[in-house]
Amino acid sequence: MTDLAHFVSGLPKAELHLHIEGSLEPEQMFELARRNRIAIPFASVEELRGAYSFSRLQDFLDIYYQGADVLRTEEDFRDLALAYFRRAAADSVVHAEIFFDPQTHTDRGIPFQVVADGLLAGMQEAERDLDVTSRLILCFLRHLDEDAAFDTLAAAEPWLDRIAAVGLDSSEVGHPPSKFRKVFDRAGEMGLLRVAHAGEEGPPAYVHEALDLLHIDRLDHGNRALEDRALTTRLARSGMTLTVCPLSNLKLCVVADIDAHPIERMLRLGLRATVNSDDPAYFGGYVNDNYRALIPAGRLDAQDFATLARNSFLGSFLDDVAVTRHIDALDAYVAAALA
Repeated sequence: MTDLAHFVSGLPKAELHLHIEGSLEPEQMFELARRNRIAIPFASVEELRGAYSFSRLQDFLDIYYQGADVLRTEEDFRDLALAYFRRAAADSVVHAEIFFDPQTHTDRGIPFQVVADGLLAGMQEAERDLDVTSRLILCFLRHLDEDAAFDTLAAAEPWLDRIAAVGLDSSEVGHPPSKFRKVFDRAGEMGLLRVAHAGEEGPPAYVHEALDLLHIDRLDHGNRALEDRALTTRLARSGMTLTVCPLSNLKLCVVADIDAHPIERMLRLGLRATVNSDDPAYFGGYVNDNYRALIPAGRLDAQDFATLARNSFLGSFLDDVAVTRHIDALDAYVAAALA
């Protein structure tokens, strides 16, 4: 396991499922609370970490939105992004496509410009100083209505040349993709790519809706698609990328045991699965922690992990030239490591 852990840690990889607000570590939360003179209902970092015990998605979301309240200025969002990119670079991530939730901030009076400009500044610095490229994905909060999503899309128009895609996140059950069909149609007309969380807690029917009604270019999570054999075949035949998040699945009780995680089955069924960290500050680790968590079960070998890394580039929104360059570097790493 030690050799395999070293191998996966050094694999060049992309991360395609990362909520930037979910990378807010307790230490940074306290730092920003002091900077912005905001009271938070925890006496210490240790007490805050102790609150990260979740039995379902909503338990996590309640504390996630509470934590986001410390983010107030462009500097805060820049610092948040840079802190993530430093950890990503240490995990051999060379490209990241990050979600942000503007409604989490605009609904509490933070202008869209503050959020977007702060994150974009952090992304630019990461590319310059860390050699990590990135793309920004605007997510609509599905527990709000579609009119609010349209308002957010309108607010984003001055930044659309720097936003790669729209996504759909927050509470899944009871908020099917069909609820957002019109705004996703509009986003597509505006030239934006489309992704959506589906099949995490929601049923396979939500995955069908994301494919057929939202016309997604990538599926976030997708675990429960495995309950529908024809749907699984459809995903495999189409080459649809699934952004799978093992430690998140464990923390939110989507799987009972990490050794029983279905990612090995996904690969055997021909699905283009990838490994991602989701909300790493809350779920127990960044992308390499997620890769390493899959090792003890003994069902994935070095070539499987290389496939997962390759899938992350193939499923990215980079152009063909950049993807080819990254895959060539990946292949060179694997050949040298396994020689």
